[in-house]
Amino acid sequence: MSGQHITLHYEDDEAGRLDKFLVSALPEYSRSRLQNLIKEGLVLVDGTPARKGGQILERPAVVEISIPEPVDGALRPEKIPLDIVYEDENLLVVNKPAGMVVHPGAGHDTGTLVHAVLAHAPELEGVGGEKRPGVVHRLDKDTSGLILLAKNDRTHRFLQEQFRLRKVEKTYLTLVDGKPPTPTGRVEAPIGRDARQRKRMAIVSPQKGREAISEYATLEVFPKHTYLQVHPVTGRTHQIRLHMAFLGCPVVGDTTYGRRHATIPLNRHFLHSARLTIRLPGEQEARTFEAPLPQELASVLEDLRQRA
Repeated sequence: MSGQHITLHYEDDEAGRLDKFLVSALPEYSRSRLQNLIKEGLVLVDGTPARKGGQILERPAVVEISIPEPVDGALRPEKIPLDIVYEDENLLVVNKPAGMVVHPGAGHDTGTLVHAVLAHAPELEGVGGEKRPGVVHRLDKDTSGLILLAKNDRTHRFLQEQFRLRKVEKTYLTLVDGKPPTPTGRVEAPIGRDARQRKRMAIVSPQKGREAISEYATLEVFPKHTYLQVHPVTGRTHQIRLHMAFLGCPVVGDTTYGRRHATIPLNRHFLHSARLTIRLPGEQEARTFEAPLPQELASVLEDLRQRA
């Protein structure tokens, strides 16, 4: 088999789990990637394929790991222009345009952010998994703004852990139809799959969904619209769009959870990831990255101001 072959020796006095040993011994690989290698039979313990990640190791044990090369042709780099806000040896911060899908999926085999980033930074290939290399978090297709991509598994795991522990501060800008019940507020409404349309998400009972929290503040009020700043405390799929619709003030242009016919001519929904604060590998203080409001959204606000 082509690729990399690693041999490790378990010498601890006490018995321990295989997955924890691998994560400790191979910090450059994410936990999910190591778990997948175990499931694919690519991890041997004393010459026998490991049964599961929780398999117990006892001293002495020889653990062999085969790291296959990414499947040729699975993802082909595409030279698509990128708006790079920040880059170092560990990660990229990109200002994603609306209309671009983050990673390949049904109906989107080419032209994604991942295809573009692979052409710019080939070292992302395979990081965090072959199908979504480098992806730390996601933005909807029609949401513009800041997104992080890791260049190695160590950074991928480091950044994802901050998202998991809710240590990342995210600020979105959105224009909504109508106005929320109060100028500032906090929405706590669980999110899960829509039971009637599985491709959609929905506000559901706590037993059927996951905790979802958003905080918002009014920036500007117009006769029929409100310009808001939103801080998602959690990061559920379609969270801001669902929470705004839940308040009775859906995001402008969101025909999925909002009004069927857009109240303002716009070929996307008015939602932009404007600010992101996170700690980078090797740094003690968090950094803040910003992306200005795209021109098509800024023009909408300017038009509303002139008509107010």
